[in-house]
Amino acid sequence: MIYTLTLNPSIDYIMHVDNLQPGGLTRSSATAYYPGGKGINVSRVLSNLSVPSTALGFIGGFTGEFIRTSLKEKGVKEAFIETEEPTRINVKLKDGRESEINGPGPELSDSLKGRLLEQLHTLAPEDVLLIAGSIPSSLPGDFYREIAENLKDKGAPMAVDTSGRALKDLLSYHPYLIKPNRQELEELFGETMEDQRTVARYAKKLVEEGCRNVLISLGGDGAVYANREGTWFAEAPEGPVVNTVGAGDSMVAGFLAAKEAHLTDEEAFRKSVACGSATAFGEDLCTKEEAEALYDSIHIYKEGER
Repeated sequence: MIYTLTLNPSIDYIMHVDNLQPGGLTRSSATAYYPGGKGINVSRVLSNLSVPSTALGFIGGFTGEFIRTSLKEKGVKEAFIETEEPTRINVKLKDGRESEINGPGPELSDSLKGRLLEQLHTLAPEDVLLIAGSIPSSLPGDFYREIAENLKDKGAPMAVDTSGRALKDLLSYHPYLIKPNRQELEELFGETMEDQRTVARYAKKLVEEGCRNVLISLGGDGAVYANREGTWFAEAPEGPVVNTVGAGDSMVAGFLAAKEAHLTDEEAFRKSVACGSATAFGEDLCTKEEAEALYDSIHIYKEGER
């Protein structure tokens, strides 16, 4: 089973406006509500790809119940821990640009933290845990490291999609997968990376340090994937970019789904890019049909083959 961990979920409230009036009245032309959070996004895409997963994390109140109900309707299993505070709401305003107003997360007690660690300690070697997103301010800054320590004797592979200190803390645990974007990779190494070849060099460095699969998203410049078998490059497919929110999460879901199906490294990379691109070209997270429609159009080549 794939487990996705989102410590600070949200309801993402999307508002389309024609002419934003700061300080005045602006009427929205269209709205939408989605359960949000990086791990939750991965679980939603996995469900779209007919791959089961279980969403973990903390939810509470009427907003938390909306997330629980929405995931159930999408066929996503969940084992959230209830808090006494409502789950936050993040507002995303779209008026040709995209502005975000993120609500504060709940205060998470030592008791809640302990319940999560107990829950994770039941994982088995055949399970995969995806740790995604940032650590809420009410938890210790090294909480992901504590989770990794808690899992050391369980043998469950750990996939990671976070950044900054949280990502650095987890590298020494030799994660099964990491998926930083270009900016996060630059922050990790303190270097500017202007092209795929430079990105690839640092991706290979992460593999040498023990990361089993390194997937780097580069937006319109495509993606890079490295493991001990080699390094691959992908060119971004052509299409109108409508929504970048969740594109990276969709790449993670595509990769994990491909590996669950025992596809080759190149096929897993291709599926990952197809899912990320399909999400970027649509209003919501990609469907299986949308990803499949892009799959064959994605140009991938291995280092040394051209």
